[in-house]
Amino acid sequence: MLTTTGTRSFVLSEKQVWLLITAMVVLLQFSALFVPILEPDGALYAGIAKTMVLKHDYWNLYADGHDWLDKPHFPFWMAAISFQLFGIHTWSYKLPAILFLLMGAWYTYRFALALYDEKVARWAVCILLTAEHLVISNNDVRAEPYLTGLIIAAVYYFYRRGILLGAFFTACAIMTKGLFALVPVCAAIGGHLLFTRNWKEVLHLRWLLAALLIALFITPELYSLYQQFDAHPEKIVFGTTGVSGLRFFFWDSQFGRFMNTGPIKGSGDPFFFFHTLLWAFLPWSVMLYAAVILFIRRWKQQKEYYCICAALATFALFSLSRFQLPHYLNIIFPFFAILTAQYILSLQTEKGLKFFRITQYTIIILVAVAGVVIDLLYKPAMHYAWLLLAGALLLLYLLLHYWLDKSTRQAVFYRTIAISILLNLYLNTILYPDMMQYQSGSTAAAYANAHLPGKPIGLYQANSYAFDFYLQAPVLRPDSATGLIFTTPEAVASLQQQGYTCTVIQSFPHFYVSKLDLPFVRKATRAGALGERELVSVKK
Repeated sequence: MLTTTGTRSFVLSEKQVWLLITAMVVLLQFSALFVPILEPDGALYAGIAKTMVLKHDYWNLYADGHDWLDKPHFPFWMAAISFQLFGIHTWSYKLPAILFLLMGAWYTYRFALALYDEKVARWAVCILLTAEHLVISNNDVRAEPYLTGLIIAAVYYFYRRGILLGAFFTACAIMTKGLFALVPVCAAIGGHLLFTRNWKEVLHLRWLLAALLIALFITPELYSLYQQFDAHPEKIVFGTTGVSGLRFFFWDSQFGRFMNTGPIKGSGDPFFFFHTLLWAFLPWSVMLYAAVILFIRRWKQQKEYYCICAALATFALFSLSRFQLPHYLNIIFPFFAILTAQYILSLQTEKGLKFFRITQYTIIILVAVAGVVIDLLYKPAMHYAWLLLAGALLLLYLLLHYWLDKSTRQAVFYRTIAISILLNLYLNTILYPDMMQYQSGSTAAAYANAHLPGKPIGLYQANSYAFDFYLQAPVLRPDSATGLIFTTPEAVASLQQQGYTCTVIQSFPHFYVSKLDLPFVRKATRAGALGERELVSVKK
């Protein structure tokens, strides 16, 4: 029990402290719910789900006014259901993804509780929900929040031999990202059974049943792909005809990307995720690396191999792939969180605890300094609002000072969480909302909705998925410019040279906020980093 000093004794159990902190990190996930959707991917996916609802067509995927073949349907179905229930809004697009992530936190708790104990389970949830890229992904919503929840749920049920639910969640994960979603699930279960030499369980018929159920549960995805593409070989996709949606799903979108032979190519660095993890899993990345190293050094003494096998197999696969993006790692963060929590709580020697204290207090200081530096460089309109957040953090620290001895493991742990909450509240409530004024597509759509209500507008030589999603009127994609268009100053100059009469209605600063760089972040150099987009009335 934890007590304060004074005339009246205030008793607070560690579980109550954990419940308070956990409530805060859960609420943190919703802090960017109303921030405009980032381009390109988030706004693209939101636009696809919007088109589903407007067309009343839930089998076909359309983007840019054409058939779209890239990601499977499950996230779009979830977003479309949310749009049907709540209307087409920023928050109704982000809400289902956040709920799936919180489902992942719940299954992380249950899985860690089954493997270790309640304290590891509690700390794993806090670590997961404060991992930096996971929180960022609740603002820039793609497929990963869904996948994070689905994969850990599938592993948990297969661990508990719940074949039906395990197969269902696995199938949903496949319908979210493709066949590679099988890698962490199969690696977790298969790796543990192999390393514990449980050959009887490896060869059990329940796994054949699971495979059959997964095949059955993914039939909606297969039907959608077949009827949109395979049944219409005349459609032009990736610049050619005769494209098979089923082949793309089973091969090109997965193995084709891995070997860089598919229609969508990338360039990979085998060390990309090693350094990406240093910031993506902050403020726990150093502890994670230490946990993995110690786990491997004590390999034969471990009681379970589910988490390490799921994490390392997927990490290795992504590292070898030629197509790499930072958010890919989010799907294995639940396994990382369990490994990290178990490692921190296993530290018993003074040397080990000192390493934890020094590392985490150093990270706390660095994160605090980084937040202040970013604020001073960027200078958002709410430049001093961070003082309110700092005041809230100070209050929390004072409470923690009375609840916990500052030198204990618990104090270090909860103070690390507190600095993560402060940083991400600053990002989600002050910094990103201010930055979104430079996402021209969403700001132009808001202007058009207010001043040109209901009028169709064409995207001419300036594609914008945010404009497509937020405009409350038809978005056209004309080959030649007439009427109202959203375009670039260069395109306007070209049209004028061709004899068109162009009247600029409104200009908007333009920058891809999802691709931040120092010239944009610095207020002193921001003007030079900005482009421009314009709403223009064009007459021949």
